[in-house]
Amino acid sequence: MRHNFLAKSTGSTLNHSNLFLIFAVVRQTPSPHLKNQFPALHWEHELGLAFTKNKMKYTNKFLVIPESGDYFVYSQITFRGTKSECGSISQGRQQIKPDSIIVVITKVTDSYPEPAQLLTGTKSVCEISNNWFQPLYLGAMFSLREGDKLMVNVSDISLVDYTKEDKTFFGAFLL
Repeated sequence: MRHNFLAKSTGSTLNHSNLFLIFAVVRQTPSPHLKNQFPALHWEHELGLAFTKNKMKYTNKFLVIPESGDYFVYSQITFRGTKSECGSISQGRQQIKPDSIIVVITKVTDSYPEPAQLLTGTKSVCEISNNWFQPLYLGAMFSLREGDKLMVNVSDISLVDYTKEDKTFFGAFLL
């Protein structure tokens, strides 16, 4: 049985052999991160709704591109927290709560010495009431090469809502 998937962004049909995907809930594990980068999220890639197919691999925070081509890359990270203390920075003191939340989808490749930011999304949390949650969705098409590695970086890993698979996820598929 061959399944077809409709790619709404292009109006074209993707057959099952072109689908490369990771749909996963993040595990909150702070770890060392690359120079000048926010911490990278770790992903569950085998349990629940999460999967990788057709040579797509997940290794140590990275989704590894199995073949060169045009890919739709996407992520939704849902953040939750309590009322922000915006503008509360006093001299010599760090702010307790963030003014904004940031998500970056980053590409690491052997042909370039520094990681490249593919997509960046930012939302202010200054005007949000006491207990808040904010999803931040990113998605776009990129020409990627075999062996390119993708990761998701966030400004504050402690605010990521990883309680349900439909709140926080990450993936890519070949167009």
